[in-house]
Amino acid sequence: MHALHGVGVLVTRPEQQAMPLCRLLEAQGASTHRLAAIEIQPLGARREMAAQLGSLTDFDVIIFTSANAVRFGASLLDQKRDLNLAAQGPATARALNQAGYRVAVQPSETFDSESLLRHPRLENPVGRRILIIKGSSGRPFLEQELRARGAEVVAVDVYRRVPAAPSDAALADLLDRFTAGALQVIAATSLEIAGNLLKVATPGLRSEFERAHWLVPGERVAAGVRDLGLSAPLLRAESAEDQDLVTALIRWRSSVSGA
Repeated sequence: MHALHGVGVLVTRPEQQAMPLCRLLEAQGASTHRLAAIEIQPLGARREMAAQLGSLTDFDVIIFTSANAVRFGASLLDQKRDLNLAAQGPATARALNQAGYRVAVQPSETFDSESLLRHPRLENPVGRRILIIKGSSGRPFLEQELRARGAEVVAVDVYRRVPAAPSDAALADLLDRFTAGALQVIAATSLEIAGNLLKVATPGLRSEFERAHWLVPGERVAAGVRDLGLSAPLLRAESAEDQDLVTALIRWRSSVSGA
């Protein structure tokens, strides 16, 4: 029997990123249901952005903060293969590799800004020019810390996250699935996703959300979810990487089944 047989998981990622996680979960025997809590929209005209940035060879490091940043911002590289590129995590690195680019800088521990900043190329960036390609309204820590360390930082937003607006029918269907016992776990891979999901929840869904287990990446998101007033049990994954999420769920399933 598969490790996650009988476990129903609500996957709340944007539609473009939901399917890979669903496939991994289903390969382990879980059933999945998708309801995107945020949507991803491109920002700006590439030609105008490129003109404002000037020559990319003037930047010592170009950081992509997410796979979405690659999806919407890789065209700014204009097929230049000799740039020093940094990726905040494995999914971002894979996206760059698939686009034909080599990644020179990656975090070696956790896949967050703090770990990336411990890389030798970024530990002491005084006087260096660094370009950050990112989404709007993201966590500002990376940009702020690099500036505090003496780097000249240029940040460009290539996409934005907007709250999804599920239909009444979709929310009613979701409530039916929870009350029928078909869903026991909610995968919320960012604090923004968790917050938006709670905002759209009907009173009945909010009650079900408190009884479900929430699968979240890391202590920072876990603490943020608690700050949102959620008291439901939390399952902490090492990161928001698909495999880390599945591993955390399997570990929990094993512990409650006595396997």
